[in-house]
Amino acid sequence: MADAPDVPQIYLITPPAFELSSFPGKLSAVLDAIDIACIRLAMASGDEVEVARAADSLREVAHARDVALVIERHVQMVERLGLDGVHLTDGARSVRAARKALGEDAIVGAYCGASRHEGMGAGEAGADYVSFGPVSMTSLGDGTLAEDGLFEWWSEVIEVPVVAEGGLSAGRVTALAGITDFFGIGPEIWGEDDPAAALKSLMAGA
Repeated sequence: MADAPDVPQIYLITPPAFELSSFPGKLSAVLDAIDIACIRLAMASGDEVEVARAADSLREVAHARDVALVIERHVQMVERLGLDGVHLTDGARSVRAARKALGEDAIVGAYCGASRHEGMGAGEAGADYVSFGPVSMTSLGDGTLAEDGLFEWWSEVIEVPVVAEGGLSAGRVTALAGITDFFGIGPEIWGEDDPAAALKSLMAGA
């Protein structure tokens, strides 16, 4: 992959907690308004029943529109809940085991912070994509930023698709549009009254 796509695709990330009575409707409105490549169920809850209910509800919304749904961390829930794959949060460490457990057809992605080394390891272990971030200053994590140079190098040298996520603004979207394959967007829009309009505005400069 010598060049990233002209317009990166959108990889939508759910809030860490949401109301099942209202969020599927919000998600449906976004999917109906904008082309979305994939959705990540990124719940913080450790309650298996709560996560499973959310997954069941969002799977119906996503699959009705031919959009893939992956779940964050919970490898063992993927097949049982009919999901499309898993997003791992520990760099390259769990990729090989997840791939073995889920098979070649499942999506296995890995968040690698700002580490080129972890990203390369994840790709070599069988990840379908690698995500780096945050891409602007945030109080989350340890404050380490995924610099533009990382995305530029990756898009020129590595074939595994790359996702930019965390701290995205209209300006950061414009700056990264030519050197990433996907934008992982979630916190930037879900607090707005009209998430679909917020997403369109955020992506306008891509």
